[in-house]
Amino acid sequence: MIKYAEIESENIMKIMSIPEIKKYLSTNGIKPSLPRIKIFEYLNNYKSHPTADEIYNALIDDLITLSKTTVYNTMDLFLKHNIVIQILIEENEIRYDSLTSNHGHFKCIKCNKVYDFKYDLADISIKELEGFSLIEYHTYIKGICKSCNEK
Repeated sequence: MIKYAEIESENIMKIMSIPEIKKYLSTNGIKPSLPRIKIFEYLNNYKSHPTADEIYNALIDDLITLSKTTVYNTMDLFLKHNIVIQILIEENEIRYDSLTSNHGHFKCIKCNKVYDFKYDLADISIKELEGFSLIEYHTYIKGICKSCNEK
């Protein structure tokens, strides 16, 4: 049986200050330019699993020189350095998450909000994978969230 709980409620990925973000980026081999800092700050502070366009729209008023190309290139750089993961719930929609530990995502088909949940794959026996070494796994579930169900 899958055990799950909302990750956000456990504060696994804490909100980082700007100096902490600069250090985190540098430690991971990324030069901490202003757009990179602001993009990672947005990902870290807002757990909405945004698309590149949503990141751009959220930051353009504060970074008037920001371009969509910069956002896409920054996300590619973050992916290359394993500080974000891509979420591919819909075929035409790439979302991003700064929580890189193994966890699942639930997308509400009514409000389009994406929720994190954790589960322990070690508790699941998959006969076809016996003898395999699992390095990474992705779980995406679609349905109607609690909030929308209560409306």
